[in-house]
Amino acid sequence: MDFYNAYAHGFARVAACTIPVAVADPAANAAVVLDQARQLHDDGVAVAVFPELCLSGYAIDDLLMQDTLLEGVLDGLAAIKEASVELMTVLVVGAPLLVGSRLLNTAVVVHRGRILGVAPKSYLPNYREFYEKRQFAPGDEQRGHVTLLGEEVPLGPDLIFRADDVPGLAVHVEVCEDMWVPVPPSALAALAGANVLLNLSASPITVARAEDRRLIVRSASYRCNAAYVYTAAGQGESSTDLSWDGQTMVYEAGDLLGETERFPDGPRATVVDVDLDRLRQERLRQGTFDDNRRGLGLEPRDEFREVTFSVHPPQGDIGLRRKVDRFPFVPDDAERLALDCYEAYNIQVTGLEQRLRAIGQPKVVIGVSGGLDSTHALIVAAKAMDRLGRPRTDVHAFTMPGFATTSETKDRAIRLSEALGVTFQEIDIRPAAEQMLRDLDHPYAEGAKQYDVTFENVQAGLRYDYLFRLANHRGGIVLGTGDLSELALGWCTYGVGDQMSHYGVNAGVPKTLIQHLIRWTIDSGQFSADADSPVNTVLSEILDQEITPELIPTEEGETPQSTEATVGPYALQDFTLFHVLRRGYRPSKIAFLAWHAWHEAEAGDWPPGFPDQRRTAYDLATVRRWLEVFVRRFFASQFKRSALPNGPKVSPGGTMSPRGDWRMPSDASSAAWLAELGKNVPEA
Repeated sequence: MDFYNAYAHGFARVAACTIPVAVADPAANAAVVLDQARQLHDDGVAVAVFPELCLSGYAIDDLLMQDTLLEGVLDGLAAIKEASVELMTVLVVGAPLLVGSRLLNTAVVVHRGRILGVAPKSYLPNYREFYEKRQFAPGDEQRGHVTLLGEEVPLGPDLIFRADDVPGLAVHVEVCEDMWVPVPPSALAALAGANVLLNLSASPITVARAEDRRLIVRSASYRCNAAYVYTAAGQGESSTDLSWDGQTMVYEAGDLLGETERFPDGPRATVVDVDLDRLRQERLRQGTFDDNRRGLGLEPRDEFREVTFSVHPPQGDIGLRRKVDRFPFVPDDAERLALDCYEAYNIQVTGLEQRLRAIGQPKVVIGVSGGLDSTHALIVAAKAMDRLGRPRTDVHAFTMPGFATTSETKDRAIRLSEALGVTFQEIDIRPAAEQMLRDLDHPYAEGAKQYDVTFENVQAGLRYDYLFRLANHRGGIVLGTGDLSELALGWCTYGVGDQMSHYGVNAGVPKTLIQHLIRWTIDSGQFSADADSPVNTVLSEILDQEITPELIPTEEGETPQSTEATVGPYALQDFTLFHVLRRGYRPSKIAFLAWHAWHEAEAGDWPPGFPDQRRTAYDLATVRRWLEVFVRRFFASQFKRSALPNGPKVSPGGTMSPRGDWRMPSDASSAAWLAELGKNVPEA
């Protein structure tokens, strides 16, 4: 595998192009198309789409039926066809073509000296500013071949162009109005297997039409689990009665990959890398996608014809033309992040409300350590009581210091509980832990500094043993605090430990999102509008601390126990978790994406409020190391996830609950994943 090559990881580079049009001058227009095509070839683009009727100009009315114009279009096509021999890029250009006794408004697909096919416009607008039926015949019933430039080529809206050397690249073409009808040709093509949908548009601009186009393109890409590549006519089109903005954009499964400025001076191209693996995985998961095809009685072999071509994509590092989020669970946009936090917080709060309401309004028993997870679970519990009209004293919070608990974390747990007004108590678990270690004949009982898994889990288990018995004693339920990332990595004590509770309120929230949820709680004034209030002050302090389980005592001169030193940086592990859980990607692709996202701290966007001092970079060797740790821990820990308590799914990225999302056997082998990682990801 050529690790640094985007095509090797299931990407295909596409371009939506708009060009200055010379009205009724096919030779000039063909020259501009070819100039752009050569640049796109050099840029490694596999497929490029140009505007509707770009060889003739769209707004030329009855000139479309002039022999001189039509002959000029054929000459322009011939020039493009001849020059394309040396170009890797599939060129899709708009042209009026005479078929039989009628004109068709078509997209001509040209590649390496061949015309692969002609896709006619199915639906002709003839309302408001449009008069296309004056010149053109509808192309929806065209199914056959046409002789063009001396060769017989497929003609029809039923053509899918499939690359035989870029796995998964299957292209369908429709023209302008085709996407505005209730059942567009592209929707049927998507059901037949097309995943890159092209639209050549003229689309004169009026106020707010650009937003309408975005809405339709985004919707089409989302519903069809496809990439939708759109281009509109721009500079040079006749302004006799209309104006043009040259809008280009590409959406993938509802996400905007790129767009160009509108009303440009000169040619513009949105060049992006479409993730073909993502589209395949989305269709694989969403079985109703193919059920829809079956329900409509569509048989791809009967309804659509496939035309095969070879891209011969470039080798080596060609970069990656798409944004890769460092934190796929955390948006970079401030407004979007605030909305996500609002929704996540309220999903948790209302989930807990419903559970308490359904089982007779018990009290809530929770262990608080002063760390991120228990802090967030506590403020969720407090808000649930507020919404239920119950006193916050019905939340019983316990801090249970062990052998490594620091005075700072305990102090924060105490101050937060007091600021929220919950019932609070401290229980020192050390005497019970020492007794249990003696009963186990553990070396620590004889004075040895043996801080092994037994030493750690005696403390973790005792804490939850106390919590469950306290819940019995006080008429409550134990509220779990463990998060999605810990469950994925198995960083939790099974059974009577933090893996278990009566309700796991954080189980659907990744570690990288929890800090933003707490920050949002402060900023949105959930408990106080005063940033310097006691509750907001301690929440701010908690955000700044190191993530540690505080189970192993720190000797003088040593660094305190660090969770991330053992399981890896949560930033990288949550990145991997998202792409495993939501996308099903192979390890080498995850490594490729992680390297692009993380190898330069100064490049790309960071979530709002992310501290400057924590903005780091990871080289490929580091990415590879922790990815291997993730794979090993993820497979080894499924038994913990199979026995999860109830808890709400929060992120569209998924959850570890076998009822809410993820299911796998506990005895599955990680060997194939580790082998793929070892084979395809360089060590440095």
